[in-house]
Amino acid sequence: MKKTLTLGLTIVTALALSQPVLADTLAKIKSSGAVTMGVRESSGGLSFVLGDSKFAGFHVELCDRVLSDIRKQLDLTRMETRYQPVTSQNRIPLMQNGTIDIECGSTTNNAARQKDVSFANTTYVEEVRIAVKANSGINSIADLKNRSVATTTGTTSVQHIRKHERSAGVDFKEVYGKDHADSFLLLESGRADAFVMDGQILAGNIAKSKNPADFKIVGEVLSVEPIAIMLRKDDPAFKKAVDDSLGAMMKSGEIAKIYDKYFIQPIPPANKPIGLPASEATKAAWASPNDKPMEDYTKK
Repeated sequence: MKKTLTLGLTIVTALALSQPVLADTLAKIKSSGAVTMGVRESSGGLSFVLGDSKFAGFHVELCDRVLSDIRKQLDLTRMETRYQPVTSQNRIPLMQNGTIDIECGSTTNNAARQKDVSFANTTYVEEVRIAVKANSGINSIADLKNRSVATTTGTTSVQHIRKHERSAGVDFKEVYGKDHADSFLLLESGRADAFVMDGQILAGNIAKSKNPADFKIVGEVLSVEPIAIMLRKDDPAFKKAVDDSLGAMMKSGEIAKIYDKYFIQPIPPANKPIGLPASEATKAAWASPNDKPMEDYTKK
């Protein structure tokens, strides 16, 4: 009888852990007095680690300010923010199972992901590009033939090369890094001839490298992607709270100041600037807040 009961409880527990958490993030935060923010360790100026479990970046600061507004909305005298590093592979499962409550990294809002998670209004519009060593002789997709191309596991960047009209007949080997820093290391160490990723992530990793002049970003724009703060699916109250806070920053112009802090001014740990002004597409997203997926950007 005890064995049967124990087995039954084990099965129930396993099923519970495998199921998505019912979305009521505001209630969860209010009852616990805490919120868990998913962050990235090497996502350029959007999210990066400072050391000692401290994180910074454009999206991290935006989320800190959003959560401050939510604390006031919930009438909490204090609210603990916990930072949980995530990867391209585990960020969506960790959102679904309740490990993280808000993800403030470099996640593209696309139609496939919208089936599993939700997104706040777009705060950054990215262009996927190619980074290479400056003396590599690589200047375009065509030059990648018979080369090794690095990207990060769980991202869609290499798929953009495969789909690009200029990639016909270009055969290359794919190598994968576990995170963006690892992918850049593949390029830096010579184990890959190119690294395909969001332009600002490439620029951020180059800026932090020992010899930034040894690298360059080349070639065609492979994809234009809206990057947004990721939320749990079917939680309209929390999404509204996040969008309202972001909207106020967009309207006041504060979001542009925060952007410049991480993309124009020198940033740690190398204290070098990424040097990437906000694109016209990013400014347009701030001027007309929306949560359109990537596919809407490619419609002709």
